[in-house]
Amino acid sequence: MSDILLVLVAGVAAGALNSVGGGGTFVALPALVAVGLSPVTANASSTIALVPGAVASGWVYRRELAPLGETSTRALTTVSVVGGGFGAVLLLTLPAASFDAAVPWLLAFATLVLAFGRRLSRTVSGALGRRIGISPRAVLIAQFFLALYGGYFGGAVGIMMFALWGIGLGLDAAVSNPMRVTQIAAINLSATALLLIASDALSAPLVLAAMFAGALAGGFTGALFARRLSDRLLRGIILTTAVTMTVLYFVRG
Repeated sequence: MSDILLVLVAGVAAGALNSVGGGGTFVALPALVAVGLSPVTANASSTIALVPGAVASGWVYRRELAPLGETSTRALTTVSVVGGGFGAVLLLTLPAASFDAAVPWLLAFATLVLAFGRRLSRTVSGALGRRIGISPRAVLIAQFFLALYGGYFGGAVGIMMFALWGIGLGLDAAVSNPMRVTQIAAINLSATALLLIASDALSAPLVLAAMFAGALAGGFTGALFARRLSDRLLRGIILTTAVTMTVLYFVRG
């Protein structure tokens, strides 16, 4: 029961974090490893279990969705679905050791982009005398690789989206959060379709169900809370989470 309670609480926290700005996998993955799942199985299980939280958050934000500049929502979502599926294939085919070695560095990269990406963009824009922007095609290409990364390792993919859209499109976190939540749901749904069939995530059904239920509750309530946050506060929460979890992963490794 103590394991189930731990996973349930972690699911609530993970669902809430994902709805606020990202980082839910930072909580979900260690909790699943702590109760005995292997890192690869834990990652597959967290991807599956966090789907309801992402869908619940998307439901809360459904009336606030806005296209990313000239990039259509349909094209962006299609790319997210395809990339998420390919990412799940990578998770299932690459050796487990490569996953263990990559996790801390993936987290560190995402954290650095979030922390310094906007400042770098402003510096370059000032030097060039114009704002840096990326075309709709470039947005879709970048989104594919983010979705690939999200299907392979969900941690910080939302943070990476914030960084990309902030640098390339000039969107602040509060404005882009509804679309970010929707795209994470698309990535996770695509990856889940494959992971349910090909991974051994269902080998611990009670653990999966506990995180599933927790993520649903956390995703819904977290989205209601996140809608009230300013861009500055939202970025602060996201960055604090990212830095903390990156440090913890390096210490643990």
